[in-house]
Amino acid sequence: MRTILLTGAEWTAVLRIGLGLWWLESWRHKDREGWLRRGTGITWAAGVAAEHRWQFVRTGFDKVVAPRPKAMAYLVVHAELALGLGLISGFLTPVALVGGLLLNLLYLVLMIHDWAEQGQNAMMALISLVALFAMSWQVWSLDDAIGLF
Repeated sequence: MRTILLTGAEWTAVLRIGLGLWWLESWRHKDREGWLRRGTGITWAAGVAAEHRWQFVRTGFDKVVAPRPKAMAYLVVHAELALGLGLISGFLTPVALVGGLLLNLLYLVLMIHDWAEQGQNAMMALISLVALFAMSWQVWSLDDAIGLF
């Protein structure tokens, strides 16, 4: 493979780090006070799920998220932070890439009616796949430095 400036492995590391910065920005601009103390994020998601065109989304939300709104809020907020830090540092990178891919797919399904949101989730999912299958942890990562994966 011929590339400009960097090797192919380094370019996939750039994608991985960029994706990590995207997750970190998602965490940074989130109203954590609202999500974690007042439950605004889960309340908003409950409204989206209640109006969703697919029954399995409504049912899944009612069975998994609704009974434990505080735990789910903490999970979402801290998952975005962990994904960002893991991808930027390249620590447990395959785990972070798969976790981020699953979270983006969950967001994609939940927000199926909002095309503006879909673009972001689709791009993040695509970057996750490329970074995963290109093994983007081969350079510029803690995984490589300590010999993981």
